[in-house]
Amino acid sequence: MAQQQDPRVRNIKIKTGVLKRLIKEKAMYEKEVIEQTAKVEKMKTNNEDQYDIRKQQEVLEESKMMIPDSTKRIRTAYADLKNCLESSKEEQEHEEYTVAAALIEVVSPNV
Repeated sequence: MAQQQDPRVRNIKIKTGVLKRLIKEKAMYEKEVIEQTAKVEKMKTNNEDQYDIRKQQEVLEESKMMIPDSTKRIRTAYADLKNCLESSKEEQEHEEYTVAAALIEVVSPNV
């Protein structure tokens, strides 16, 4: 009987990992935007070469564009994991289910 449950538990674990990775990725882009903004401002203050400033500005804009994309992917992964948990209630005794349910609770207000 335990062998039949393994694919669902494994699926929960995979979907939890995907959601965690996407959350980290979005945080990285947000941090990068803050750092790039400071770098561009510093370059402008120091009257550095306009070409270099424009290139850094492009990097900044690319990072800014990734945040909404990451948010969209987080929402999709969140819904996917939530649906997976709802259809796997009988797996509640597994640690992966507990971890996934806790992640859903933490992410829920932000989605």
